[in-house]
Amino acid sequence: MPTPELLFSVESLVNLSYIPHPFHVRPLNSDDYDKGFCQVLGQLSVVGDITKEEFQRRFRELQSVKDTYYIIVVENLTTKEIVGSGSLIIERKFLHHCGNVGHIEDIVVDSKYRGHNLGFIIMKQLNVLAHRKGVYKLLLDCSEKNVPFYEKCGYKTKELQMVQYFPENEKDRSRL
Repeated sequence: MPTPELLFSVESLVNLSYIPHPFHVRPLNSDDYDKGFCQVLGQLSVVGDITKEEFQRRFRELQSVKDTYYIIVVENLTTKEIVGSGSLIIERKFLHHCGNVGHIEDIVVDSKYRGHNLGFIIMKQLNVLAHRKGVYKLLLDCSEKNVPFYEKCGYKTKELQMVQYFPENEKDRSRL
């Protein structure tokens, strides 16, 4: 069986020696569909019934956009399951002398594993990664109930988020 491909180089991550056993933090890899990645994301929002082929296609798409998508996972090494995940997306700007802004997205820990500090570990890893990649600020959106958690991670409330949805595009991915 071939070695799974990583979304990005593991060297980009910081060695966090305080990660409790049996957990391991690493980049998303091409085999994580079979380790329950989509099921864990489904505890955060609607994933849909994506097939392994769709997962692989999206994985390759994200991988091809260099220095932009950084999805990390927490794997339980005993059960070989994905139990948490978070994403850093780097946006290139003209503002701030062609600076880069980081967006934190899709922070989730499997409900069976909450209370092990894994969310904080995911955030710490993404914050360090963003700093190493030279972003001048990190942004994230969250529900009000999660504000205290993100404040413990060093974030502060600033301004307001607004959204507009296009329901007709929710399932029709043929235009992408």
